[in-house]
Amino acid sequence: MIEINLLPGAKRTKRGGGGGPSFNFAAIGAAISARVKDKYLGAAVLSGLVAFAVIALLFLSQKNRESVLRDAEKKAVADSSKYAVVLQDRARAQARRDSALIQLNIIRAIDDDRFIWPHVLEEISRALPIYTWMRTVSLTGPQQGLNPPAAIKAPPPDTGKVRRKRVEPVIPRDTVHVRLIGRTVDIQALTRFMRSLEDSPFLGGVQLQKSEIQLEGGKEITQFTLDVTFTRPDTTFLKRVPFTVTQR
Repeated sequence: MIEINLLPGAKRTKRGGGGGPSFNFAAIGAAISARVKDKYLGAAVLSGLVAFAVIALLFLSQKNRESVLRDAEKKAVADSSKYAVVLQDRARAQARRDSALIQLNIIRAIDDDRFIWPHVLEEISRALPIYTWMRTVSLTGPQQGLNPPAAIKAPPPDTGKVRRKRVEPVIPRDTVHVRLIGRTVDIQALTRFMRSLEDSPFLGGVQLQKSEIQLEGGKEITQFTLDVTFTRPDTTFLKRVPFTVTQR
């Protein structure tokens, strides 16, 4: 077989045993370099080809990323619509719960404070020693009813837009101060009376405001003035029994 070398100056290559076509890239590059005399023009063409390939690769990757982001956006919009309904239902449920809780606390506060005077009078009569009697039992200090429980409003519902700490509604209660004016014929009985009042679960802060000697029926007696604060004990210490009235 006759072989013709079409590339002058290129080395001849031996044919392989496989019989398949073979390409000499070095020879092809040398041929192109020999034909292209301007190296800068070749570099410009090569740079343009590389730039085109890079731009095509970036375009395809951006299109793929855009498709992924559009799918994520559709899913996020669907989830947002679903969770918006859930948050609205949660806010309405919290508003109903707060309203019911405030009403329950108001009823509880009114129920606990309606027995203030019975407790005060019972504790005074229980602690009162012999030869000692009361002349006046009255309220003192700030005016009562400044913070009525019925005026308490429910906190604004949590809409989920602003994170706020959960605050349970608290029913304010007025501090009850009681002034006791009494008389005794024994100064030691006054001391026992004050100690008994201090030991009461409903009374505390016993302070002697004034003590003076007076004459009554030709005998010396001691008139005293005590200031006492009503305290609300824990509900576990209270025992409630049904109130029954026997009719005749």
